[in-house]
Amino acid sequence: MCCWRVNGVNKFVLVLLIACSSLSIGATAQTGLRGTGDLGVVIERASGQVLVIEHSNNTRLAEVDGLGDLSHASVVFSRDARYAYVFGRDGGLSKIDLLQAGISKRILQAGNSIGGAISQDGRLVAVSNYEPGGVRIFDAETLAPVADIPAEYAPGKFSKVVGLVDAPGNRFVFSLYDADQIWVADLSDPDKPAITHFNNIGRAPYDALITPDGRYYIAGLFGEPGLSLLDLWHPEQGPRRILEGYAKRDEQLPVYKMPHLEGWAVAGERAYIPAVGQHKVLVIDTRSWQQQQAIEVHGQPVFVMARPDGRQVWVNFAHPDNDTVQIIDVETATIIKTLKPGKAVLHMEFAPRGEKVWISVRDEDRVDVYDTDSLERIAELPAQKPSGIFFTDRAHRTGL
Repeated sequence: MCCWRVNGVNKFVLVLLIACSSLSIGATAQTGLRGTGDLGVVIERASGQVLVIEHSNNTRLAEVDGLGDLSHASVVFSRDARYAYVFGRDGGLSKIDLLQAGISKRILQAGNSIGGAISQDGRLVAVSNYEPGGVRIFDAETLAPVADIPAEYAPGKFSKVVGLVDAPGNRFVFSLYDADQIWVADLSDPDKPAITHFNNIGRAPYDALITPDGRYYIAGLFGEPGLSLLDLWHPEQGPRRILEGYAKRDEQLPVYKMPHLEGWAVAGERAYIPAVGQHKVLVIDTRSWQQQQAIEVHGQPVFVMARPDGRQVWVNFAHPDNDTVQIIDVETATIIKTLKPGKAVLHMEFAPRGEKVWISVRDEDRVDVYDTDSLERIAELPAQKPSGIFFTDRAHRTGL
């Protein structure tokens, strides 16, 4: 008897058939136990559901529906990697039990949300909101409200919040798009959040990232060329601009889709960042935060992601070039392969050790799996308008 609970007979017949067909899941059926280290979820945005998958054998395990509007949805995981917290665009916050393949809890906490984060100790989940502008904090176990941080930057004026990440010390860091600010919220005492404001960081921060060591918070600027960098080891120094005017001499192109800085890549002492509105990936020296070079690519990059060993960087693109993925060899800074998976490649996710990568191909209703050594497709899975792919190893990584 398989241990997965059926929460919709038709959906889980597939679970039982696939799961019990493999040795590892067969063992699960016998013992009633299963780990979560090779699990993940795929967002099916059109139907408001997620696929629960495993990447050891590249299979679908279950579907969980009833999650509302999942356009631009993102996911973080509990520190035991059993639960996935899904942030919907409609303000929904859903806690999914991956082992039971069902919704443990779900709340509507705002009217328009853009992402979330989980604290270093795993006890708090934060959600960034467009409407009403601000960040709301919830208990990770119960989803009960803990704190409300309105992004009021002037009397009666509230900003959209973007670029929310977790940082060491149970802090959350985020940017105010309408106010040109970065805020750091210290939740060491959840009953008394301590908020630090940084003003005039640059025009219209649209997204942000944090380095894997949790030290540098970097906000991309939509209102001007460049980025704003805050050293969280020395916040008293304030943010500083980097890569100012990197595209001044380039033709200004319409921006078809804003790049996602969360998907930036670090390989050795270099960072690879998508250039807004340009057909380029910027290479930055992380010791000086100066640009080293720009690599010409097929279109406007959206996600620029490093294979976990740092040997390759994979890039997908905005419309009308979103049928393409290119692979950059880090040693030579050259493109070694151009793939054409199909229409609307939206996201990529590497297996924890990087031997394969999953790619969502929305308009083909398919998820592809590629071997990152041979660069050949080794599997494909049906999915309804798939977008984000999230594996549970994110549970143990800062900023994800």
